Amino acid sequence: MTGARDIRCQPLTAAGFAPFGDVLECTGAPDRIINAGLCGRYHDRATMAFDAGGRAGLSLFHARPRSLPYHLDLMERHPDGSQAFVPMSQHPFLVIAAPDAGGVPGVPVAFLTAPGQAINFHRGTWHGVLTPLHEPGLFAVVDRIGPGANLQEHRIDPPWRIVAA
Repeated sequence: MTGARDIRCQPLTAAGFAPFGDVLECTGAPDRIINAGLCGRYHDRATMAFDAGGRAGLSLFHARPRSLPYHLDLMERHPDGSQAFVPMSQHPFLVIAAPDAGGVPGVPVAFLTAPGQAINFHRGTWHGVLTPLHEPGLFAVVDRIGPGANLQEHRIDPPWRIVAA
């Protein structure tokens, strides 16, 4: 049974996720063939953006897996830079994003990735915290490194309940 505060997961697609960021995946023919014909390069798939005081950094995250239904009680955004999450396994993960509604998150949208998909949140996009659904929960994360506070958090009460499709 679903309630008024339930959000149904939908498959992650480039079109569905476009208002919030980029879907990173190897689909279609590669843009270039490199390494003596042994590697296809899918070139420049994310629109990374950082303010003038920051630079791109690559960090590794190890997040505890969650399960559905998932209770969404915290969203965050990064006003000074985009943030890309690249899983280091072939397991799907939960991606939650929301439009801005006057400085707070609006109604969230939940996506379930397919194996081999990664995402990049555009600068300033409200999103849920990193939510793997399986061990090991390892991700490479490319985001802004630099001075200042690049994190805004918003508590959600009552929480949204994210349910399977």
